[in-house]
Amino acid sequence: MSDVSYYSAEGLKKLKDELEHLEQVERPRVTQEISDARDKGDLSENAEYHAAKEEQSLLELKIAKLKNVVAKARIIDESQLDLSKILIHSIVKLKNTANNMEFTYTLVADSETDIRNGKLSVNSPIGKGLLGLSVGDIAEIQVPNGIMKFEILEISR
Repeated sequence: MSDVSYYSAEGLKKLKDELEHLEQVERPRVTQEISDARDKGDLSENAEYHAAKEEQSLLELKIAKLKNVVAKARIIDESQLDLSKILIHSIVKLKNTANNMEFTYTLVADSETDIRNGKLSVNSPIGKGLLGLSVGDIAEIQVPNGIMKFEILEISR
């Protein structure tokens, strides 16, 4: 299965900015910390040196993962999308059929998820359950607490 993730131009820029910050700011800072700790003498008993090396290791892992995500990221041309169906970057207004509460979510890539601001991952149980549906459809979605039913009220971009 493809690991390609689809992003808005803003979302991809945010990822690239984070990667640049890690490479241009954090990496030199950690390298300097290692150098400073190394200058303090015996490395076998130098806690600052070992802590800085551990931080460097974690930073390099994070950079490598982020580079991989950026390499597989694609920007969606929203002008080519079917507006009648729920797809990534759709803004969806839902009604929970059990309690009639209404919610509005934007379906986004995993790294853009921010549930407090209404950005729901397309890979979440609810996100997966909504993909491909149209206005008026009832989505029956298996969540940890059982099955939830949502009526699709509106789809927009």
